[in-house]
Amino acid sequence: MSKQSEMIIYQTQDGLTQIDVTFDNDTVWLSLDEMASLFQRDRSVIGKHIKNIFTDGELQRDSVWAKFAHTANDGKEYLVDYYNLDVTILCL
Repeated sequence: MSKQSEMIIYQTQDGLTQIDVTFDNDTVWLSLDEMASLFQRDRSVIGKHIKNIFTDGELQRDSVWAKFAHTANDGKEYLVDYYNLDVTILCL
């Protein structure tokens, strides 16, 4: 992720859902968990949508997917899959 990335907080009108969105290189990046929270769907449902997007050739994975390092509550750093706005829109 570039040094110019920003974190944007999205909150639903009812205030029940809040998502930290990564904005980098003129697009929004969300993890699978963040998309599941945004669309209020099970993580497995979003994962199936993403798999179908790539299997059907709607998008090429390398152009819409990235791994970003994040530090978890346990203090360890983990690489997490993120998908750009194009994937998020197709998961609607």
